[in-house]
Amino acid sequence: MDKEIEKWALHNAVKFQGKANPGAVLGQLFAENPKLKEQAKELSKKIQEIVKQVNSLSPEEQRKKLEKLAPELLEEKKEKKKRELPELPNVHGTVVTRIPPEPSKYLHLGHAMSFLINYMYAKKYNGKCILRIDDTNPDKAKKEYYDALHEDLLWLRIAPDKTIIASQEMETFYKYAELLINKERAYVCFCDKEKVSKFRMQAKICDHRTQNPEKNMILWKDMLAKKYKAGEVTLRLVGEMDCTNAVMRDPILFRIVKAQHTLTKDKYVVWPTYDFETVIGEEITGVTHILRSNEFGEMRIELQDYIKDILGFKKQEVLQYGRMTVHGFETHGRVIREKIENGEVEGWDDPRLMTLKALRRRGIVPETFYELVLEVGLSPTATNLDWSVVASINRKIIDPTTKRYFFVKDPKKIKINNTLKQAKAPLHPEHKEMGFKTIHFDDEFYVQDDIENGKIYRFMHLFNFKDNSYVSEEYDPELKAKIIHCVPIKDAVDIHVLMADGSLIKGKGEKALKELKEGEVIQFERLFFCRLDNKEKMLFVYTHD
Repeated sequence: MDKEIEKWALHNAVKFQGKANPGAVLGQLFAENPKLKEQAKELSKKIQEIVKQVNSLSPEEQRKKLEKLAPELLEEKKEKKKRELPELPNVHGTVVTRIPPEPSKYLHLGHAMSFLINYMYAKKYNGKCILRIDDTNPDKAKKEYYDALHEDLLWLRIAPDKTIIASQEMETFYKYAELLINKERAYVCFCDKEKVSKFRMQAKICDHRTQNPEKNMILWKDMLAKKYKAGEVTLRLVGEMDCTNAVMRDPILFRIVKAQHTLTKDKYVVWPTYDFETVIGEEITGVTHILRSNEFGEMRIELQDYIKDILGFKKQEVLQYGRMTVHGFETHGRVIREKIENGEVEGWDDPRLMTLKALRRRGIVPETFYELVLEVGLSPTATNLDWSVVASINRKIIDPTTKRYFFVKDPKKIKINNTLKQAKAPLHPEHKEMGFKTIHFDDEFYVQDDIENGKIYRFMHLFNFKDNSYVSEEYDPELKAKIIHCVPIKDAVDIHVLMADGSLIKGKGEKALKELKEGEVIQFERLFFCRLDNKEKMLFVYTHD
């Protein structure tokens, strides 16, 4: 183990102008073997001893010793093989994928994964990705969801090659409906909802099915002319009533909805169902590959292909993957609405949720979802991730560029007699190029650790002390001081942190936090990563450890 410690101490020293950091060495050992965390106390002592020896060497000596002990660490790291999505089947010409959200809810992690799978595949093949907003249910389409959708896509860095809004394509849907009527493949039905359901279950043919095309066309025109009430009449497909797949038994293609539509108001009352709308949408946008969650099922594929055959449309390559969720988090819009109404969560951006609004508020970055897509891919089985997987990926991405600051929760006052008045601390322990901050202090500090008499402590970046008295300024492994953090009372600011369970913790933070920009993600040293949510209130939202 000594050689392993020496190797990483030398590597760290060579990397940072001859001075190795014990914490960085310990972190490297943990990264290679997490089980070593159980021996943290013993390892820390040994690391301090070896780091002191390494730091006593000249930079040239350090480099020579590292070259002999682990020359591979001095070599330029070869670029890791880029992870890629598996190949798509049946690629001929330009690949065109689609993202078909319904503006009826705020998007969650599952939506992000689905959107990115389609978007990343289009980019992989230098193809096109179409955004098709499926807003043909006036009861559910709301302006706030259109706005949130565009905001989320922008945040995810998804730039569609083309956007179509289904409610703006109604005349196209009507044109193909009339083609089906003329082909005697669709009929107007006056059976109520219960009767339609009963007959389909019994595989029984409705009397309206035998109407001639001329009569169906007249009735259809009456539907468009708003002569019927909602629920009074539908347009149904002439399917296969004896098919074992019940979806094929004369499904409804159009129904009457009298609700005001957010975009088209009361211009239309005859609205297509999803299966018909998606078939037309994919044809007019030239989609070649449909990549979607297998919760839609194989039954719907059979119906949609049936409609495509009747209309003479091309069929797409359909690839279905397992739904992805995060263990312990609710994603169903209906359930979340109930929780909001009941006061269980504060809103769609509450940190206890997996909505993109909530994840963005917590400080999860878009790159994390791209990495998740590469990790999960097109697995046909449902993926129920633990939050720690999301946190681990996000941590790896943000850690190299995240500034460090001090925050003391449940603060206790302590007075240390000392003559120092200020100290410089790096904004990042391993990236000095990110700059430094100056910490001003006198002899009073906030701490969260319990201080024992007769024991030596070190305030990170400041000085060593014992029994409320200054010992020395420089870090000295011989002292075997316990490293803790503090916030000088002189410039302390009140800080609030909204945690993952919805609780609010309070404490004191250093003055430099006032210089942050709202929305900036930082790390409170020895505690966790968080994002500045409200600068005026100095409210942060917990990201992850």
